Amino acid sequence: MNDADFPSAGLQMAIERLATMPAFLSAAVEAVDPGELVFRPGKDGFSLTEQACHLRDLEREGYLVRVTRMLAESAPALAGFDGTAVAKARDYLSQDAHAAAREFATARRELIALLAPLGDSQLAREAVFGGERITLADLVAMVIDHDRSHREEIEELLDAMESP
Repeated sequence: MNDADFPSAGLQMAIERLATMPAFLSAAVEAVDPGELVFRPGKDGFSLTEQACHLRDLEREGYLVRVTRMLAESAPALAGFDGTAVAKARDYLSQDAHAAAREFATARRELIALLAPLGDSQLAREAVFGGERITLADLVAMVIDHDRSHREEIEELLDAMESP
């Protein structure tokens, strides 16, 4: 799903997609040996621990804040989230992947609780993000797309761990 697909797909389908990511992440973290949680697929790739921490922090400090502001303010200017810088500053590799996955699941439930009751007028609320005007529906589509890209990265990471 991308930004253009959201209105036709509907909020309920979006929520169903959003609800699947915590279980996917948890299953990935549970599927590997503890030492593999910090395995990086390359110089720039995130390990499973880093993936879990990134998803947790972006959910709490990015998406939840953005949605809350869009619902409460008139056309707020939304801040970006530099995941690579945050990962380095917070030393993600030293953190507990299982705890991060649980905390991501909690934050995702909070996000879904905010989105579930919204109607068309609320989904049409606007903000400025990355220099462009977006709607709340656009933001939801961005979250879904972000989940998709991290699913792909995690699947590739798990495949790399299985390859000799």
